[in-house]
Amino acid sequence: MKFESINFQDKYTKFSEHWSPRVIAEMNDYQFKLVKVEGEFVWHDHPDTDEVFIVMEGVLNIEFRDGMVTLNAGEMFVIPKGVEHKPSSITECKIMIVEPKGVVNTGDESSELTAENDVWV
Repeated sequence: MKFESINFQDKYTKFSEHWSPRVIAEMNDYQFKLVKVEGEFVWHDHPDTDEVFIVMEGVLNIEFRDGMVTLNAGEMFVIPKGVEHKPSSITECKIMIVEPKGVVNTGDESSELTAENDVWV
């Protein structure tokens, strides 16, 4: 076992792509993923799992068909499974997502923003 902490800021310097989650740790069947986001994502849902968004830096909007939530640095929101949502950010925002291993970032929607799974940084 490696006894080394994970430094979020250091990990964010290792990639520049937006909407492309990078795994930094696993716990049981869950992955902790860092993501840089900017602009609008696609409408999608995850029918089999909840999804957690934690804003590390910046402002993240998550639009729903019947409303919206705005998250600032230091805030989080849990999206229940099956709820359609569309994240966006006017300027670059750094977030952490916690979700089961193997979850595709665009759900069942295929898009140019669909990212490769299990990319570690």
